[in-house]
Amino acid sequence: MATEEYKVDLEVFEGPLDLLLYLIKRDEIDIYNIPIERITTQYMDYLGLMRMLDLNIAGEFLVMAATLMMIKSRLLLPEDERPEEEEEEEDPRWELVRQLVEYKKFKDVANVLQDHELQQENVFGPGGHSLKVEPDDTRLKLRDVSLFDLIAAFNDVLKKAPPDEIGTIAAEHITVADKIDEILRRVKNEARVTFRGLFDRMTSRAHIICTFLALLELARLNQIRIEQDRTFDEIVIAETEDGEEDQ
Repeated sequence: MATEEYKVDLEVFEGPLDLLLYLIKRDEIDIYNIPIERITTQYMDYLGLMRMLDLNIAGEFLVMAATLMMIKSRLLLPEDERPEEEEEEEDPRWELVRQLVEYKKFKDVANVLQDHELQQENVFGPGGHSLKVEPDDTRLKLRDVSLFDLIAAFNDVLKKAPPDEIGTIAAEHITVADKIDEILRRVKNEARVTFRGLFDRMTSRAHIICTFLALLELARLNQIRIEQDRTFDEIVIAETEDGEEDQ
């Protein structure tokens, strides 16, 4: 499998707090009562997948992993074995909760401001002044998918693939460049392809990994759109709108 020809470098990479908020929202967890053992396991699974894909992982992800392991170990320690000065301390999860709540507030405000900017950027009044417009449709629109949605979908596909037999990978020469051409041809012919449909009939883990890396590279280059009707729904790959790739 020739993935060394392409190293996917995501210019805008979501951070560790984004990943924790994603896991909390996905599993409908109370942010004030985080099951730290479960969250830590899921977080480390995602970290392992990102490493396997050779994505650039910021140091903050590793710091958060160490923080989660520390909190987990403190919670697992029986109260009668804790040092006397620590027995009356607050829940070790609280500092993490405070960070998540504060970060979520800023993120929600940023999303609202971004929505207002998108609504008004192409609306102008007399003299070139922009006009304020109210959205005429409150239904959910197709929107960009987070990196963690894509990794979760990729993991689901990878789990269903049978283990590669010894010698199979060596016999195949699969490149990310080939998969990029394959995805572009398919999207051009079908206009819209579901994420699952893209991996239909792929039984080789090497093919799956190369295809996923190609998908990330095409998204980074803005040659395709990766969309979702609403959070955790089916992911769709679509053609880039005319002129969009030149922006």
